[in-house]
Amino acid sequence: MQGHGSPFRAEFRAEPPRPGGLADSAYETAERDPSLVQLSRRTGTGPKDWEPVSAEQFRDEVMAVARGFLANGIRFGDRVALMSRTRYEWTVLAYALWSVGAEIVPVYPTSSIEQVRWILNDAQVRAIVVEHENHAMTVAAASGAETGLSAIWQMDLGCVSALIDQGYGVDDDLIHRHRAAVLPDQVAVICYTSGTTGTPKGCLITHANLAAECDILLEGWGGIIAEPGVQPSILNFLPVAHIYGLMVVVASLRGGVCLGHQPDLTPEVLLPALASFRPTFLFAVPYIFERIFHKARRAAEDAGHASLFDRAAAVAVRYAEAVERHAVGSGHGPSPSLKVVHAVYDRLVYSKLRAVLGGQVRNAVSSGSTLRRELGLFFAGAGITVYDGYGLTETAGGITAQPPGSVRFGTVGRPIPGCAVHIADDGEVWVRGETVFAGYLNNPKATEAVLRDGWFATGDMGHLDGQGYLVITGRKKDVIITSGGKSVAPLPLEEQLRHHPLISQCLVVGDDQPYIAALITVDPEALAHWQNLKGKQPADVSAMTDDEDLRAQIQRAVSRANTRVSRAESIRAFRILPSEFSVADGLMTPTLKLKRRAITGAYAADIDALYALKKPHGPPNRWEG
Repeated sequence: MQGHGSPFRAEFRAEPPRPGGLADSAYETAERDPSLVQLSRRTGTGPKDWEPVSAEQFRDEVMAVARGFLANGIRFGDRVALMSRTRYEWTVLAYALWSVGAEIVPVYPTSSIEQVRWILNDAQVRAIVVEHENHAMTVAAASGAETGLSAIWQMDLGCVSALIDQGYGVDDDLIHRHRAAVLPDQVAVICYTSGTTGTPKGCLITHANLAAECDILLEGWGGIIAEPGVQPSILNFLPVAHIYGLMVVVASLRGGVCLGHQPDLTPEVLLPALASFRPTFLFAVPYIFERIFHKARRAAEDAGHASLFDRAAAVAVRYAEAVERHAVGSGHGPSPSLKVVHAVYDRLVYSKLRAVLGGQVRNAVSSGSTLRRELGLFFAGAGITVYDGYGLTETAGGITAQPPGSVRFGTVGRPIPGCAVHIADDGEVWVRGETVFAGYLNNPKATEAVLRDGWFATGDMGHLDGQGYLVITGRKKDVIITSGGKSVAPLPLEEQLRHHPLISQCLVVGDDQPYIAALITVDPEALAHWQNLKGKQPADVSAMTDDEDLRAQIQRAVSRANTRVSRAESIRAFRILPSEFSVADGLMTPTLKLKRRAITGAYAADIDALYALKKPHGPPNRWEG
C-alpha cells in the first residue's frame, strides 16, 4: 500500500488542452471533416430508426440556435438552466449556449419544486429550457420574484425550431465573436451535486476542466472505443445533468465519436435501444452491468440452460483471472484446455450476451461506484472488458481509470495523466489535477473545507495497492459505528448481497446499535421468475415480505456475505421491503446511488423493528428480521 503522504501520480501526461471553449470543437470538426457522422438521432423505436447527423449539420444547427439565444437577450456570462432527460436537443442547446459564452446549469428532470427553487435562486439563472409541460409546471411553482427568470422554453413545444426562426436576423460573425471571447478558465457548467445528503452544492466546472478530462481520456483510452476500421459510436443513456453523462457528450464530440441519446435507462427500454444503435463502446454504472448479468441468467434458466450458463460464467471468470495474472507477470495466461472450453462457451453463451448490447461492444467503462470484482471478471471473460474508473462532480468526471491492457478488477485504476492520488492519515482519498473544479458557487466555507493546498478531499475512503491502483472502500460519512465501538464500512456487504439475483438493493444500518442489520429490496422481474420456477402463485413483493421460502433465499445470501467479514461486522437481522428504492420517491440519486439519510428516515420504523428483536436460537449470522 502506498504510504500516507506519498501521492501516486500518473506515469505520463497528455498534451495540454486546446485553448478556447468547449463549443469550438463542434466548429473545428465541421471545418475539418464536414461529412463525418457526428451524431445519430432517434426518429422512432425500430432498429433502423436512427438518423445520421453530420458534423456540418450539427454545427449549423448549433449556430442557428445560438443566434436565437442572442435574439432573445441571452448574453455572454448569463446562466441558462437545462432541465431534461438525455436527448439530442439537450446537446444542441448546450453547445449553442457555450457558443455565445453562456454558462449552463443542468437540472435533474426528477427535481422537486424545492430543489428547482434552490438552484434557480442559488445560480441566479437568467432563463431555463425544460423538456415538457410537467417540468414547466414545476418551474412555475418554483419561480418567484427573486428568481429573475426572463424566459422559459419547452422542448416538446418545438423550442429548438422556434429559436432558429427567431435568430434569422442575427449575423454569424456575432456568434464567432462571442465564441472567440470564451477563455479556458471561464465557467462552462454549474453542476449541482446529486445530494445523497444535505443541500446540493453548485460545482463550478470550467471549460478547461472538462476539456482536460475529455482530451486525457481520448488520448489514453481512445484506441479501445472501437475495433480498427469501425467508426466509434456511443449511446449515452446517463443523465446529462450529472457530470458523468455530460462528460460522455463532450468527449464524444471532441473525439469524433458518433453520439446517440437514450433518455430511459431501465433495462427493458435500454437493451432494445442498444441492440438497434449497435454502439462500439459503453459507458455505464455498476447497476446496469448487474442487471444485464441477471437478465441473461434468467433467460438461460427459462430456456432450461441455467447449468450451462453457470458453467460458462465460471469459465469466463477463470479465463479472465488467468489473463489478468499474465498481464502483471505472475502467470502464463489461460491454459490450452481452458482456451478450448472458453471458445466453446464463447459460441454458445458469450456471443449471445454481446448481441444484447448490439454485438460491437468489446470494451466499456463503469463508474459511479466500484464494480464488483467477480462481475468485472465475468464480463472480461465474456469478451467485454470493463474499465472501472473513479471520479466525482468536483473532478469533472474520472480522476482514476484502469490502464488499457492492465486492468486490475476490484480496483478503480490509477490516476489519469496530469492527476495524482494521496491517501490521508485517516484513509480519506485526496486528489489533485487540472480536472479539479474551481470551487462551490456562493459557498466559500464548503470550498475551503475540501480544497487544501491544491488537493481536493473527496470524502471517500480507500487505499492504494503496491502498483498504485486505487481501491475505494466507501464514503467517509457512511462508516457505521456500532454501540460497541466497531467501525463498519457498509459498501462491501451491500455489494456482496446485490450479487444475489433476487436482491436489487441493500442498505446496511447499525449506527449506535448493538449489531449490523440490513434493509433489502427484491427485483420484481427476478421475483416473478423465481415464483414461476417454484410453482408459486404470482404475487407482488409487498405480499411476499414474510414468505418463508423467499426469506430463506435471502438468508442464504446474507450468510454468504457474512463469511467475508468479521463476526462484529456481520449482518444479524434483515428486513425485506415491499418496494424498491427509486429516483421518483427521492430515495436514489439520478445516477442510482442510494440516499442513505432519506432511506433511514423513510424506513425508521422498520429499522427500529430490526433492533426490537430478541436473539433467536442459533448462531448470530442466522438472525432474521
